[in-house]
Amino acid sequence: MREITATVLENKRIADGIYALTFATDEDIRVRPGQFCMIGVGGYPLRRPIAVCKADGERIMVCYRVKGGGTRALAREYKMGEKLSVLLPLGNGFFVRDAEKKVAVVGGGVGIFPLIAAIREYSKTRQVYAYMGFRNRASVCMEYEMTRGEKLVVATDDGSVGYHGTGVQAFMQDVDTVKPDVVLACGPTPMLHALKTAMKGRKIPVYVSLEERMGCGIGACLVCVCEKTDGAHARVCKDGPVFEINDVVL
Repeated sequence: MREITATVLENKRIADGIYALTFATDEDIRVRPGQFCMIGVGGYPLRRPIAVCKADGERIMVCYRVKGGGTRALAREYKMGEKLSVLLPLGNGFFVRDAEKKVAVVGGGVGIFPLIAAIREYSKTRQVYAYMGFRNRASVCMEYEMTRGEKLVVATDDGSVGYHGTGVQAFMQDVDTVKPDVVLACGPTPMLHALKTAMKGRKIPVYVSLEERMGCGIGACLVCVCEKTDGAHARVCKDGPVFEINDVVL
């Protein structure tokens, strides 16, 4: 992890309430799928934790939902050429073993963005099957980045695009046909809970990236503590955000 001063290259709206921010660093930074960064916004004491969507050498893209004063300021004030204070890379990302040749990714909401990084990385050497859930047509975005794998299923809650239902429901219709070696998931807690319930009893490892409120991003403030199934607690920012699904309480 390091603190850098980055230069904004682009900060644009890509869907209803969703923005894609691309910035340049002065060095090539290696970011694993599932890792995140903390972005400083002027006038706000706490940095904003945002998952890395794309990392191409000195160019980093993150995508975020505007839902509070900090992200509204980020969307409004940080245009091309502006400087950003960024901490990255943070957290432990996804890890796929060499023997795991079929990878399924299941996402929902802003949870699709760290999974785009996973699709980009793992489709180079593995078969990747993607199941991405959105609220409606207006929230669908970045489909072109998800088509690198063997299959993409877009699901919407209202059926306005693709499969009528959730990404989890779409995946469970295919799981016995695809027979993935590993599943990577990110999305709202109810979605992850549904996936955990649906996958119970199946001998397929499932790794989830948790979306939690964070303060410092380095494990010191304990804002993002989650409960583990063995009764212990973990810091999502430091020990995660990626965990084996059966290790955490959802």
